Amino acid sequence: MLNGIIGKKLGMARLFLGGGQSVPVTLIEAGPCTVVQVKKPERDKYSAVQLGFGAKKAKRVNKPMAGHFAKAGGEPKAALKEFRVEDAGEYEVGQTVTAEIFAQGDKINVVGTSKGRGFTGVVKRHNFAGGKNTHGCTTHDLPGSIGASADPSRVVKGKKMPGQYGNSQVTVRNLKVVDVRPEENLIVVAGAVPGANGGIVYLQKA
Repeated sequence: MLNGIIGKKLGMARLFLGGGQSVPVTLIEAGPCTVVQVKKPERDKYSAVQLGFGAKKAKRVNKPMAGHFAKAGGEPKAALKEFRVEDAGEYEVGQTVTAEIFAQGDKINVVGTSKGRGFTGVVKRHNFAGGKNTHGCTTHDLPGSIGASADPSRVVKGKKMPGQYGNSQVTVRNLKVVDVRPEENLIVVAGAVPGANGGIVYLQKA
């Protein structure tokens, strides 16, 4: 049974549950996804289903991927994701997968790309305290000393330094599905999901 789907983050809202409890939720457009490729043990050594989501202009697709989509008999997709299954024989190319694979109360993992924040300093990137704001301090946002002693006489690898922050894959685990509306291709998840509104996310049962 397929346990994952591709979606798009729509934004955040809040739901009021019984007793007046307010729950922050994220709205996700989950599917509909098309089966682009089916992988079977006798040919590929494992069982999996590759799903495609969203539309993409043909001129934006390179020749290898154009051939891949043509073999599947469908239009180019904006996002592809492979999900492992126990029996790939249940699926065929061109089949549609919707949000119905999830149910209210399910726990899911959501994978997305965090917002890119460009080149940042150590205070923003690693939550350094920074220098004090009094007594003539002039090193408010500097990282401070980074060197080691005579041994090893170099900066240790992995030192927390300024650099690119964000725009990386982030997984949030065990989010609760509050509501599923297959007719609207909508899944409502409690809590926050990585990425900006409109970003591609991958949902999979925990």
